[in-house]
Amino acid sequence: MRLLQDKIRREGTVLSPSILKVDTFLNHGIDPLLMREIGREFASRFAGGGITKVLTIESSGIAPAMMTALELGVPLIFARKRKSLTLRDDVFTEKIYSYTKEEENEVTVARKLLLPGDTVLIVDDFLANGEAASGMARIAGQAGARIAGFGIVIEKSFQSGRRRLEEEGFRIEALARIRSLENGAVTFLEEPPGPLF
Repeated sequence: MRLLQDKIRREGTVLSPSILKVDTFLNHGIDPLLMREIGREFASRFAGGGITKVLTIESSGIAPAMMTALELGVPLIFARKRKSLTLRDDVFTEKIYSYTKEEENEVTVARKLLLPGDTVLIVDDFLANGEAASGMARIAGQAGARIAGFGIVIEKSFQSGRRRLEEEGFRIEALARIRSLENGAVTFLEEPPGPLF
């Protein structure tokens, strides 16, 4: 998705060979017009998949997942990272380790929101080692839901996340696939075909 790649080139900051900061438009500040285009792109790529719900994890996945759910006309569910007084029992839980934040979170989704027979599209901001994505897949599995695939805004293709998910048989659609963050520069795995949005 050329629009996204251009935004990453203009506003992304490479902090290390494995960390890309995109806080001006994706995971702190949000560019709503870009999120709308991301939602349309994911909805287009997964059209006809019988998706009944979009699933993400708080908080950075919520904006692209919301726009995707809006385009698909289905509810959005986000897994909570923090315990809530109103969400105590009758939940699906998984432990997910964040390499970026160097912490493990127990994430939860209320059982009443994710049902057997649901077909879910899992959307997230980044795919790196695949911890969050695999955790979300396990939650969907606990619910007896079918996974249509993963919509990833930015994939760090030099890390193992895609391989891990593909080995589990999942479909992955990433809008910006990064080959390298070496020498402070973003290099993409592939340039997207088609016109600039």
